[in-house]
Amino acid sequence: MPKLEAAQIELSESERQELAKLLRRTSTPQQVALRVKIILRAASGLSNGKIAQELGISVEMSRLWRRRWRELSAREVAVGERLKDALRPGNPGTFTMEQITQLYAIACSPPAQYDRPISHWSARELALVMVEQCIVESISERHVGRLLKEADLKPHQSNYWLNPPPTINLNRKLKISALSMN
Repeated sequence: MPKLEAAQIELSESERQELAKLLRRTSTPQQVALRVKIILRAASGLSNGKIAQELGISVEMSRLWRRRWRELSAREVAVGERLKDALRPGNPGTFTMEQITQLYAIACSPPAQYDRPISHWSARELALVMVEQCIVESISERHVGRLLKEADLKPHQSNYWLNPPPTINLNRKLKISALSMN
């Protein structure tokens, strides 16, 4: 029975340099670095079995990344993108962008507008208002907190978007003090 050979990988000089740069960078995640090693060894002509043995991985993993590299190279995907995890199947997002936008709008408005006897929003209060307003059927306060963090909103600092940045105040003070000195 003839022995099957792994598909050959051809790397351009720019691809080789980019892969080497990723390997040298200390901030490169270990998963990506391992994938770079697989691709570089595959490009040097090693078999999937030999790559697996050298790197202490399974032959299937070596085969997977060789195949994925070839497929994405054919579509001219950037080197960094070729080394990323593939999208995984799963449930679609629970909330629409409109619902999330409504959450942000509520978080940016005063609690008194929604008849809340509080001075600042909490994730728990926001979740309750979202349900009361029939925006969502249910939402946990932890998920509200994650959504706010993702948008970098801090409703407990209710006046933060109303106050000008400190640099503007500093410039005004400097102008006033310069005028008073004259």
